[in-house]
Amino acid sequence: MMPMAAFSPRGESRTPWGRVLVTGGAGFLGSHLCTRLLDAGAEVDCLDNLSTGRAEKVAHLAGRPGFRFLERDISAPGCADALTGPYGLVLHLAGPASPAARPDRPVEALDAGSLGTRTALSVAGRDGARFLLASSPPAGPGTRGDAPDDADPVGPHRACAEAVRFAEALVAAHAGANGSNAGIVRLFDGYGPGMRTDGAGTPAALIEAALTGRPVTVPGDGSGTYPLCYVDDMVDGVLLVAAGRSVRPVDIGGDEEPTAAEIARLVIELTGSDSPLAFVEDAGDGRPRPRPVTGFAREIFGWLPSVTWQDGLERTVAAFRDRPDPVPTATREPAGERMGEWWAQG
Repeated sequence: MMPMAAFSPRGESRTPWGRVLVTGGAGFLGSHLCTRLLDAGAEVDCLDNLSTGRAEKVAHLAGRPGFRFLERDISAPGCADALTGPYGLVLHLAGPASPAARPDRPVEALDAGSLGTRTALSVAGRDGARFLLASSPPAGPGTRGDAPDDADPVGPHRACAEAVRFAEALVAAHAGANGSNAGIVRLFDGYGPGMRTDGAGTPAALIEAALTGRPVTVPGDGSGTYPLCYVDDMVDGVLLVAAGRSVRPVDIGGDEEPTAAEIARLVIELTGSDSPLAFVEDAGDGRPRPRPVTGFAREIFGWLPSVTWQDGLERTVAAFRDRPDPVPTATREPAGERMGEWWAQG
């Protein structure tokens, strides 16, 4: 078994890292990671250019000692100079969330996967920090996503897919050539309070539709399955892998795979909505969705999801009901010249 830092992610122990850099920290998962790390005693630098994240997601952390928010682009020249550290851990979440993410910004996606990953790796190398890339399931024809798809660079989602693939290759190359303490975690279908509602078919989009009385839509005949992983369990998995020394990609995803129709029906039930269930044309490419292979995470890191998909949806619906405003979606323009920082003193 590979050596691991003594760390329990649910708050039973303090983190082994004094200060942590979380790139993409104002996103859905990043904001939950920032909160958990602060709760466990770490200081946190949260970096985000707010092209897809929102500062509101971490605004509740502004008054906490040891928290700093940096509105900067990890891909921009000179960004590393603003990241003074020293860091014990660098969590790189600023890359494209999935091959289907932001097809309208292919250059940004490629920069994040290449320049952004290289910058984050250099900061970790400078400080001797553990580096962990948050990646997504590889696109491939098999149900496990093991085989790469074709090499045709043309297509609405190709740039994001290639950015993900290059970022993983860069991390593996650094670990092999430089002996870097770098690893990769692949994240499958995370959901929970605070997730964006502009992703078609996501639990958040279904909940928003039900709460507003619009049709709750599912693709095709609704038989497609989703390995849903509640955000608390996903945060546990990320931090357990971060506390190890694995270079091999580690899958983090749910072991339950409800169908799209089952998810939609439960959303309608939990919200008490009169919204109809509507079956719409499946806009996907017909390939089976990748499924997580979580044996490595369980056997080596002791990770085990504890929240069922039904309980997770119930918690998510409750969070949506309690929020004063709709969950923010992505901003349409990058931060540009608004780069700056705000942080809590003390």
